[in-house]
Amino acid sequence: MIILRTYLEFVVSRLFGTGVDTFVLWICSHYLFEGYWGVYIVSPVISFEFAVMSNFICSYCWIWKNRISGRCMRDFWIRFFVFNLSSIVAFLVKMLFLLIFEKMFGWGVIWCNFAALLISGLLNYFLADTVVFRKCFVSTKREA
Repeated sequence: MIILRTYLEFVVSRLFGTGVDTFVLWICSHYLFEGYWGVYIVSPVISFEFAVMSNFICSYCWIWKNRISGRCMRDFWIRFFVFNLSSIVAFLVKMLFLLIFEKMFGWGVIWCNFAALLISGLLNYFLADTVVFRKCFVSTKREA
């Protein structure tokens, strides 16, 4: 039951992250950047990082808060760095499966994206649960 609750919290936080991503992308692409590179490359990278940060904060302060025994800036930033890497891996996996589904089934990009998100979302959850937010990820005690 606890795994289901944690997974549902994970899904809710990722939906919030999607909203953050979309909002920041809109701001960047309409008001901050111009041209192809600004709109289609720089803006999505910035919005992706904002979404990653919002997802991480939800995970750190809400979903897996009980697994973090020694809260400190070092722990926060090390976990964020690993979380960011795992998010990038999950994004690349999503893109790979999106392209595979398009080639195999000929689906439109939206359906391919939904199917790929199911796979990459499970990978993202697994990485967060077993790597980023495992109980003893970062030792906050100094050895004598």
